[in-house]
Amino acid sequence: MPSHPLTGLSAFPLTPMRRSGTHPSAAEHLDEEAVAHLVARAAEAGADSVTMLGSTGSYAYLDRAERRRVVELAVAHAAGTPVLAGVGALRTSAVLDHVRDAEEAGAAGVLLAPITYQPLSADEVFELFRTVCAHTELPVVLYDNPTTTGFRFTPALYGRIAALDGIASVKIPPLPADPVEAQDVVDAVRAAVPQHVTVGISGDPSAARGLRAGCQAWFSVIGGVLPEAAARLVRTGDDAHLAPLWPLFAEHGSLRVAAAAAEHLGLAPADCLPRPVQGLDPNARHRVAEALEALTSQ
Repeated sequence: MPSHPLTGLSAFPLTPMRRSGTHPSAAEHLDEEAVAHLVARAAEAGADSVTMLGSTGSYAYLDRAERRRVVELAVAHAAGTPVLAGVGALRTSAVLDHVRDAEEAGAAGVLLAPITYQPLSADEVFELFRTVCAHTELPVVLYDNPTTTGFRFTPALYGRIAALDGIASVKIPPLPADPVEAQDVVDAVRAAVPQHVTVGISGDPSAARGLRAGCQAWFSVIGGVLPEAAARLVRTGDDAHLAPLWPLFAEHGSLRVAAAAAEHLGLAPADCLPRPVQGLDPNARHRVAEALEALTSQ
């Protein structure tokens, strides 16, 4: 395991599902071959880490056995690239089960978001992270994704949690479009957390902006589908080659666009998202295909 795997590009692959039929009640199961192939592609493209079971990996829709199997497959096919595993769940006891499974499967770290149904207080979220850090020696990534969790961190809470032994990185939400405002956000986070804790940007359209503002990692949706293009952004700091995808991300969300891209490229079966989540309509899929063609022509 590198001295600090939580820098550079962390690719977030999908967890493709395969359905036994077209009826809404058709059984669905992990497409293990597709999971393995996505992981191997990311590793071969030079991703610094591969993170399974993030929001792009549909972790909230998978049962415990499925989640453990995803991590096992990733570790087996990552060719030594560090694999991180999402461990978020509604109950702390379930989070700890997922942490233990990730350890036993060979993960190099865990990604934790405070999943909510009842709104959580800052103290409750802190206690969740304190408990997890006390139960594992794996590095823990604080995953701030208010769009899906409903919980919003403050710089002060970042700092409180990041002071715990075991916290290795903070994954912050997308940044403002204005470069000055984006810099102010990154500076505030950087000032709040210890220097050994890295700051990583999520929200792919703001990745280049975040890296220019001093983020040390990019937790990347598109890196799980187009890892070479994502690695190019990290090398150059320029996202012009990926720009055709960003309006689609804004309109449809990154998960559905990533799934449509993977399906178009033959990396995932049709209708690969876990129900009730459904993919894009034919018109939107056509626009994704056009964006991919524009990207590959550059």
